[in-house]
Amino acid sequence: MLIDFKNMPQQKLEHFKGGEGCMLAKTFSDGKNKILLAQLAPGNNVGIHKHEMNSEIVYVVSGVATIKYDGGPDEILHPGGVHYCPQDHHHAVCNEGTEILTFFAVVPEHHQ
Repeated sequence: MLIDFKNMPQQKLEHFKGGEGCMLAKTFSDGKNKILLAQLAPGNNVGIHKHEMNSEIVYVVSGVATIKYDGGPDEILHPGGVHYCPQDHHHAVCNEGTEILTFFAVVPEHHQ
């Protein structure tokens, strides 16, 4: 199945998950999974949040991501870097760099 992000409308999500600034995102969802192509400008972030009914995989396309994960040390991801947040854990995605952060996020829903 082709997901055509090039022709998908982009949403501006202000203070996403309680974060600073806004995230620009193109989102595909089939009710079981979400796949996002997202951008954060320098100084913007996705707020810290818990994955209660899902997990998340973040893949950095360009820029540098700072991941806050479960109160541990920051994880720094460069292009090609991947972060995994399992169900029942907390994380945030931050752009503390000087260029736009572009990343893919895959969020599979878990059924209990």
